Formats: sequence, C-alpha cells, structure tokens
Amino acid sequence: MKSYTFSVNISYQNYLNHYSGAASTVLVITDNGLRLQLPASRFRPFLSQLGVRGRFRVIVNEQNRLDKIERIL
Repeated sequence: MKSYTFSVNISYQNYLNHYSGAASTVLVITDNGLRLQLPASRFRPFLSQLGVRGRFRVIVNEQNRLDKIERIL
C-alpha cells in the first residue's frame, strides 16, 4: 500500500458547496507535489464548525484505489 500526506484548509461553507453537489471532489496537492482528486464525502468525518482543516494521510491499495483517509498530527 502507498500513502500520501497533505494539508487541507476548507471553510465550512466551501465544504457544504462540495457536499451539496456543486462539486463532488476535492483536489489536493501532496507534500511531494502529486495532485490527488478525492471524494468530498470522505472528508465528512473531519468536518467541524471551522470546516475541514489539518494534516491528512491518504492510503491507497495496490490498484491505486482509495483505502482510507486519516488525520495526522
């Protein structure tokens, strides 16, 4: 399995726009400069009143399919 780390700073209102269907994906740039397009719905567990903020790790399987997203410190 491969993992990629990145930072996210999405305001609450911006996230609601994504989640309501205006855009169903979030484009992030990893620490190594790789662009990843991730489903916005996978960030729902990390949503607070401030939005989605912090450092994250995405883990993909051997077929490069998303396995999980986790918040890291």
